[in-house]
Amino acid sequence: MYAIIETGGKQYRVQEGDIIDVELIGADKEIRFDKVLFFNDGAKSHVGLPHLPQCIVHAELIGEIKGPKVIAFKYKPCKNYRRTVGHRQKYSRVKITKIAAA
Repeated sequence: MYAIIETGGKQYRVQEGDIIDVELIGADKEIRFDKVLFFNDGAKSHVGLPHLPQCIVHAELIGEIKGPKVIAFKYKPCKNYRRTVGHRQKYSRVKITKIAAA
């Protein structure tokens, strides 16, 4: 049994017990993903138009982590112009506990 959820503008394929990194969520320990796009229970598939209103994915927040550092470097030749900017995106690490479908 698996589902495809949408959060933070991205789509994730999840099963019970999966640990995924999603965009930073300012939430408590319990999280509910109600934007379920697709659900497969092993025998039958359900496709949302665009979402499935009767399907909810429950998860628990494990913690916050930082992604890899991304370096942006600007350079113009013969002008002595150099700029370096670094960025690390913050993510929420969540564990999928239950996929509830009616």
